[in-house]
Amino acid sequence: MNPDALRRVLLRELRTLRDELDAYPDDASVWHCPPGIENSAGTLTLHLVGNLRHFIGARLGGADYVRDRDEEFSARDLSRDELRTRIAAAMTEVDGALANLDPAALTTQFPDPVGGVRLATGQFLLHLTAHCGYHLGQLDYHRRVVTGQARGVGALAPAGLTDRTPDQET
Repeated sequence: MNPDALRRVLLRELRTLRDELDAYPDDASVWHCPPGIENSAGTLTLHLVGNLRHFIGARLGGADYVRDRDEEFSARDLSRDELRTRIAAAMTEVDGALANLDPAALTTQFPDPVGGVRLATGQFLLHLTAHCGYHLGQLDYHRRVVTGQARGVGALAPAGLTDRTPDQET
């Protein structure tokens, strides 16, 4: 494992997040919560972006982002344009932090304890990658339930792991 491999996967996941939002027919459907579903696509987007911007962008990359976790779960009715802007910021910060991370840092302890434990930076980055994939799956099913669309958005495409900059289209 190296920072570049993690960078490529996380940027692909953030592009998928953007593509999922684009597949909704309108802004309102992004925030709709059918019975039995606790978090809307908007909430999941805010949570993923806040999580990655905090732990990777700010803690590893030195970005000035300050996380408001409560807002991630309480904000409602932001437009898809606003959510896309936040995704783009996360892409820029993740890209910069991981592109500049010394591979030796993966074996050092992550700067903060998380969930009451201390992890090596590489192990924690792997956890963040799995966390992102978990919530993307939830978001995909949310979109399918809310819109009735059965088609996917091309998540997990191996071609998405090739060299790209954050603003290049897939």
